[in-house]
Amino acid sequence: METTVFGIREISERLKRSMERTFPYLWVRGEVTNLSRPSSGHVYFGLKEGDALLNCVWFRTHQRSQAFDPLTGEVWQDGPRPSLSSTMENGQLLICAGRLTAYGARSQYQLVIDIAQDGGQGLWHREFEAMKRRLAAEGLFDAEHKRPIPASPRRVAVVTAPTGAAIHDFLRIASTRGLGSEIRIYPTSVQGEDAPARIAGALREAGTGGWAEVIVLIRGGGSAEDLQAFNDEGVARAVYAAPVPVLAGIGHEIDHSIADFTADFSAATPSHTAQLLWPERSDMMQGVDELESALRRAASARIEALSSALEKTGKSLSLLSPLERLRMQNERLSASVMRMRSALDARITLRAGALGRLESSLAAAPSALKEQRAALDTAIHRLRHAGDALLGGAERRAAAAEASLLPLRSLIGLREQRALDTAAARLESLDPFAPLKRGYAVAADAGGSVIRDASALSPGDSVTVTVAEGSFTASVTSVSPSSGERP
Repeated sequence: METTVFGIREISERLKRSMERTFPYLWVRGEVTNLSRPSSGHVYFGLKEGDALLNCVWFRTHQRSQAFDPLTGEVWQDGPRPSLSSTMENGQLLICAGRLTAYGARSQYQLVIDIAQDGGQGLWHREFEAMKRRLAAEGLFDAEHKRPIPASPRRVAVVTAPTGAAIHDFLRIASTRGLGSEIRIYPTSVQGEDAPARIAGALREAGTGGWAEVIVLIRGGGSAEDLQAFNDEGVARAVYAAPVPVLAGIGHEIDHSIADFTADFSAATPSHTAQLLWPERSDMMQGVDELESALRRAASARIEALSSALEKTGKSLSLLSPLERLRMQNERLSASVMRMRSALDARITLRAGALGRLESSLAAAPSALKEQRAALDTAIHRLRHAGDALLGGAERRAAAAEASLLPLRSLIGLREQRALDTAAARLESLDPFAPLKRGYAVAADAGGSVIRDASALSPGDSVTVTVAEGSFTASVTSVSPSSGERP
């Protein structure tokens, strides 16, 4: 494995490029130490936090007066303020902005200052940390005491200066979000010696009466000294004791006050508090569109499911419906008719084929028939001549025979008539119903058998009696045994 040997300058350049890419511009808060002002006009110092130290250089070309607050963009009404390069001192708390780079000549990294903002005295910072630790020990910052901020509240109490930029930004953003809310402003001073007591009193007033759903405590950005009113213990306890959730938006994003830690939720800026309270109307409209789409999909799915269930139920019911039975029988009848028609068509086709073959056979016979017909005509002609000759003699012989047979015909006809009469008499004597015409009757039992013996009957039996003209049913009342003699 090949080992790479770096030069010192190469390492310094690489570290410098890496650091500058990672931290192109940043804000840093710290306490001034090791302050030095050489004749070049540049200012060298360190920013310290605990035992951590960051070396800084503030070049003369960047030491400019400021007409506005670099953190908030607020234009100072009292005119431009001079650069802190000539007034800063050890122990002072500064908020500095610049780029982080490496100084290879001393193998150290440093912050090249572009803007410096007074962050208060180091003592203030120590007192701030002490109060923060004490209140935290009492539980004022505990997460279990934090209450949720209501979504889209309808009644909002705002504790702030009534003429500051913070309230104007808050109201401007609130007018473009949500569905409309009632906002009450509880005016108070937010800076100065009397500000903490006034802020605490406004918080208590906003929480009385049960009107507000949420209390908003806001103030625009400023120096640490400007924000001191919100690092007061009385304000912190008033925030903690509020009967409704408190949303704090104090200073800029990098500012953190005791009131921020005590509040139920802390916003980055006053404008951010309005953004947290109410959603964008465009987002709400998009949400409504999404809900509508989801409702349409759900309705379509529900309708489809119900339609499927209805179709299945309809099919199940149709199997039990008389109309469906008639339809099925009609289908079977139609199928039978179709089969009959198919069979008939096949039969006709078969017969037509046979007839066609017969016609073909007959079509081949006319020539033979013509020859036979000619021969037949010739024979007929000959027979007619011969027949005429024979007929004349036959007629004469027939007339003579008829004359001789007349007596014999009469004799034979008489004999046949007698024989016919005798046969008719015998047939009439054999007719089983002939005696009925003379007043006799035929009795039959319930099974239709003719009754020949009275002992086969019992009183109460039903018999059918047939006479010459019809029949009737009778009931046996008594039975007499045969005496052996005819009646």
